[in-house]
Amino acid sequence: MTLGYLAVSLAVGLWSGRGASRGTEGYVAGDRALGFVVMYFIMGASIFSAFAFLGGPGWAYSRGAAAFYILSYGTIGLVPWYFFGPRIARLGRRFGYVTQAELFAHRFDSKGLSGVLATISLIAFVPYLTLQIKGAGYVFNVVTEGRIPIWAGAAIAYGVVLVYVLSSGVMGVAWTNTLQGIFMMVLAWSLGLYLPYKLYGGVGAMFQQLATEVPEMLAAPGLAGSGLAGGGAPWTWGGYSSAIIVSALGFSLWPHYFMKIYTAKDVRTLKKTVVFYPTFQIFLIPILFIGFAGILRFPGVQPADAILPTILTSLELPAVVIGLFCAGALAASMSTGDAILHAAGSVLVRDLYKPLLRPELEDAAQTRLIRILVVAVGLVAYYFAVISELDLVLLLLLSYGFLAQLFPVLLATFFWRRATGSGVLAGLATGFVAVIVWNFWPQLQWQSIHPGVWGLLFNVPVLLGVSLATAPMADGHVAQFVVE
Repeated sequence: MTLGYLAVSLAVGLWSGRGASRGTEGYVAGDRALGFVVMYFIMGASIFSAFAFLGGPGWAYSRGAAAFYILSYGTIGLVPWYFFGPRIARLGRRFGYVTQAELFAHRFDSKGLSGVLATISLIAFVPYLTLQIKGAGYVFNVVTEGRIPIWAGAAIAYGVVLVYVLSSGVMGVAWTNTLQGIFMMVLAWSLGLYLPYKLYGGVGAMFQQLATEVPEMLAAPGLAGSGLAGGGAPWTWGGYSSAIIVSALGFSLWPHYFMKIYTAKDVRTLKKTVVFYPTFQIFLIPILFIGFAGILRFPGVQPADAILPTILTSLELPAVVIGLFCAGALAASMSTGDAILHAAGSVLVRDLYKPLLRPELEDAAQTRLIRILVVAVGLVAYYFAVISELDLVLLLLLSYGFLAQLFPVLLATFFWRRATGSGVLAGLATGFVAVIVWNFWPQLQWQSIHPGVWGLLFNVPVLLGVSLATAPMADGHVAQFVVE
């Protein structure tokens, strides 16, 4: 079942790149021609990663109502695109942008900003991609009862991803994500309704029993710890709310996500995608049901992220069901991993190598180099997934705090004529330092406020102050970007 799914994904990925042009516009932006259905699924499936099938149930199992924050930020995360997306898309067509940093670096006339943003993107991408690869290997290992080691499972799944990303670029990502998104939705609802029925007699009966025996697991904002029911400390409303705010701000600014703005065939398609996008969060509801189902029936599972495979392998389900679960979890992992791999190669060439080292680099050479770097980034992430003991979760938390610091840059790009490149760089540097300090010295915390919020509180005044203290940019240049 699992290998059959991988074969279908590979076939779709290779087929989808047939009609795209061979240059960077085709490979990175899909010739700016993606329609609503594909845009809907590429946006939905790209964000729901291995975390959806493993981490989502794990959060509900170990933290209870705290898991609802995932629904909250996912619902509002793309709202900024409704207002900024059309203008970004039009500027992309006008100036040939295919990455996030190209927009910001051009607006503030700063090659240094392009290099900084490319570096941040890489810092954010590698741990995120590593977690996807590790998740794919873990799924193979669990469902085969250890017969396929994690390194081999990860190599099988991401070997397929590399082949279609190298061949088809963003079109391969788009159409495989459509397949994977539909598959994930069907499987999530099937498992999310079946498992509570099997263990409790239904979803309603499950929550009634939880409300009677462990009511703290259903009380918002939930538990902050990752222990068993009742074992974690209560999450403060400040921590819960600030996690939603930072995640929502960072959500729309993930570089691999932001780049999809340039792929829409027109503004109407982009706006329609944003309006309908919150419906994709419905996919998460049955995923959380699975985690809640394990609280009373499977106490003591460690790590919590293993709750779904633990339930499945304990119920003596038919092999075909286990195979479908494995395929669904791989779909979640691959639909995010392929988008990150594709974006990482594009960002390193378009935002770092070309502007800083080879401004005259030709289009064909760019596409070749992007493909080479896709393989290189994939190998680095694979190394971290199967060999390194680096704390990737901490890096990923830092990534979200860093990405949230780009939101003031986005606002300044379109709404403040007086903003300068020096101000933006100074604000970003200050915000990044604050995020790092608040992550590594938690004693500075107050009400469990997310470090990204503290970063923004330092970032914005510095951006304003340095911009006002430096020479304004040329009116003619700024007028191309600022909304009147």
